[in-house]
Amino acid sequence: MKLLDIFAKLKGDMSRIEQELERSISFGDELLSETSLHLLKAGGKRLRPVFVLLAGKFGQYDLEKLTKVAVPLELIHMSSLVHDDVIDDASTRRGQLTVKSKWDNRIAMYTGDYIFGRALTIATELDNPFIHQMLSKSLVQMSIGEMEQIRYFFNTEQTIRDYLLRIRRKTALLIAISCQLGAAAAGADRDTVNRLYRYGYNVGMTFQIRDDMLDLFGTEKQIGKPPGSDIRQGNITLPVILALKDEKVREPLLEQIRIIREHNGNVDTKPAISLIKSSKGIQLADQLANDYTKKALTALEGLPAIGAKKNLTDIAHFVGKRNY
Repeated sequence: MKLLDIFAKLKGDMSRIEQELERSISFGDELLSETSLHLLKAGGKRLRPVFVLLAGKFGQYDLEKLTKVAVPLELIHMSSLVHDDVIDDASTRRGQLTVKSKWDNRIAMYTGDYIFGRALTIATELDNPFIHQMLSKSLVQMSIGEMEQIRYFFNTEQTIRDYLLRIRRKTALLIAISCQLGAAAAGADRDTVNRLYRYGYNVGMTFQIRDDMLDLFGTEKQIGKPPGSDIRQGNITLPVILALKDEKVREPLLEQIRIIREHNGNVDTKPAISLIKSSKGIQLADQLANDYTKKALTALEGLPAIGAKKNLTDIAHFVGKRNY
């Protein structure tokens, strides 16, 4: 089953979540509502709400409860994007002007904080301390991940372990708890909740590795921003780390990264990307992404053979091979 088919099956429930997302940020300060809606209307895959709904199928499916989990998780993701765009000085996202570009950095930061606050407000409507604890822990870890990314800007000596720990905090944990909390809100048993957490974690790791690969080798139409944005901003991702281990390209690639840094990213990144392509960096990154996909599928083993399990399997395969 294709990803669009999965979304089509959940269309009614996803429409409800979309309505709640808009409602949740459409009151209070007029400007903050406008900037938040600008980000919301730019679209997105809404993968986190989809994971919440599918995980909820493994328990007593209650759309009202699941919505109060899915909406905060998507809002947390949205708020992190606004902050990311300020840090990265990004002018576009998904082909649309970013909040910082259309307004300014201060408005963008307040917008991110506002969306964070709305997420936590909605989450408190659920009388479940476990959900509150996991959301709070994920926010702390995401913040640490963001700080680590800044700390490692243009650091060409960082290890694969450094990178994996960073994307675990920045991306994988939020996807993991989307699966975990969807199942928990539906009253699924502990083993099921834990399996779905492991599934989400490994899919999240795959997702970010693929995202970092696409940033180097995708087109602007595919990724919604200019290729090479990461290396231009100093974000040294897995394919670059692996390419730097290749003795044939290490020195010239280091020189290109030095040039990019000296010019604050205002140079052509094609020479650097060509060097990365000529190494085994992309091939090795692809292998690691495939390993995480296999782990995600293994985590699903032992779960009931219901439609949601097949859907999660298909999503894992999609994420593992995605090109947008």
